[in-house]
Amino acid sequence: MADVTARMLALLSALQTGRAFSSAELTRRLDVSARTLRRDVDRLRGYGYPVETQPGPGGYYRLTAGRTMPPLVLDDDEAVATLLALASLASVGAASGDGIDDAALRAYGKLDQFLPAHLRGRAVSLRSSLETSRQPAPRVTADQLGLLADAIAQSETISFAYENARGERTNRRVEPYRQVQHLLRWYLLGWDLDRDDWRIFRVDRIRDERRTYTTYSPRPLPAESATAYLRQGLNKSKQTMVLMIEVPIGTVLDTLKYLDAEFESVTPTSTRVTIALDTWQWLLQSLAFMDADFKLLQAPPSFRAAYRTFATRLHNA
Repeated sequence: MADVTARMLALLSALQTGRAFSSAELTRRLDVSARTLRRDVDRLRGYGYPVETQPGPGGYYRLTAGRTMPPLVLDDDEAVATLLALASLASVGAASGDGIDDAALRAYGKLDQFLPAHLRGRAVSLRSSLETSRQPAPRVTADQLGLLADAIAQSETISFAYENARGERTNRRVEPYRQVQHLLRWYLLGWDLDRDDWRIFRVDRIRDERRTYTTYSPRPLPAESATAYLRQGLNKSKQTMVLMIEVPIGTVLDTLKYLDAEFESVTPTSTRVTIALDTWQWLLQSLAFMDADFKLLQAPPSFRAAYRTFATRLHNA
């Protein structure tokens, strides 16, 4: 790679993925010698990038966290994806301001300051051409999510006041495990020390969160993932249905986008849907809008009886 600037950008782009690379991997990727690679790494250090080196067998190069933020290097696709992600996050939140959506909006307006010159025009064009519709959601702040993230990363117990859906307030001591973003809501999953069990908390209902600087040993989670555990908890009082709908998966995703469901494209024109519902009525309007044939592969007897009754009423009407 004869172009030194292009080679440096390619090296920096690889290191900014956060993973460690062996010398052989980088020399092969950049098509340079080991000596040239070492010289380029020294250049990056001179520019302020903290590149960690582990020599010898099993050695590697890795970009570590520094005290200052060096220029951000993104290719065209990464720059577009970053701006779209910030725009999407900025569109979700409360109107009161100072939430995570407000922070995303500020970052969206500042990103071009950290982009290479050849990408700044693309960033300006994208911002001026893009609008996002507002999606109301409970307010959470960057400070909240950041504090919880630090506690999770350091296996540190936290304490906070929690206000449930009825407005009742309790004090909690929790070993935090994961934060989960699900259907426009932020949740914290953790081990509640006073209740001696796993609990799920809405982050927007957490008040006066404090770090205790008391560490703990992480416990095994009784589920495949925090998201799976969250969905089990949210759906524990719901009924599961499985349908085969004779439309492409894109149509189903568009129609059922606000329902907690799993989708599988069986053929180009048929989609299998697994969905958890509070009541049988939730699905009727969505099926009517899709205007397609479907089969109930699995449904609780009470739902089947209700659908038969409703079908008879429609027919008689």
